[in-house]
Amino acid sequence: MKTFSSLKLALVTIGFVTLSSSQPVYSQMVSSSDGVIQRVLNVTGEGKVNIPTTITQVSLGVERRMATAQEAQEAVAASSQALVELLKDRGVNKLQTTGIRLNPNYEYTEDRQRLIGYTATNLVSFEVETSQAGNILDAAVRVGATRIDSVSFMATENAIAIAQQEAIQKAVQSARQQGDTALRILNLNAQEVVGISINNASGMPPQPRFRQQALSADQSFPKAVTAVEGGEQEVNASVTLHIRY
Repeated sequence: MKTFSSLKLALVTIGFVTLSSSQPVYSQMVSSSDGVIQRVLNVTGEGKVNIPTTITQVSLGVERRMATAQEAQEAVAASSQALVELLKDRGVNKLQTTGIRLNPNYEYTEDRQRLIGYTATNLVSFEVETSQAGNILDAAVRVGATRIDSVSFMATENAIAIAQQEAIQKAVQSARQQGDTALRILNLNAQEVVGISINNASGMPPQPRFRQQALSADQSFPKAVTAVEGGEQEVNASVTLHIRY
């Protein structure tokens, strides 16, 4: 009885063949509904597609330093109103306030703390087509924006969805090629695909390009438009095929 059990365990032992750390290939014995042992090769393929980013996400705002809290808040309120009106007029998307702050400023002399004024800040974020981003950034500064906290890029949802389908197709082709190669080397033939697993299909945006800069309120601005280049976004998919042989 012990000998039979050992033999049965040996039949279902999984044997691994690794082509790479991210694309495992392994074979296993499985039992069908009628009790027949079948050999199944499990192969994972990866697909990657790069697409251009056409949307720019921006976070910027107004910051003022004044002698009193009221003066600082009033100065920021006036410039922020002009900034919001500009962005609405330009038709940006997903415009929202992301931060309102009022902080005291201190000077330290001979281990003594002295209040010297207040800093008020109002931050907003929005999305715009990348082709318009440079013009809007320049216009925002002209109406009172004094800081640009972040600029990041992404593709449209429709472009990402199309790229995901292409990435899945590439992942399936990769998995099938790996399986065919492994079986051919062993003089075995693929019978049919008995299962498919889509492990993930995601669109990772490019790394945001963070920058923060303080600008003088009375600074004169050049007529040249700020250049904004979005780059590409990588869309990935991973597919596992279960191939009977």
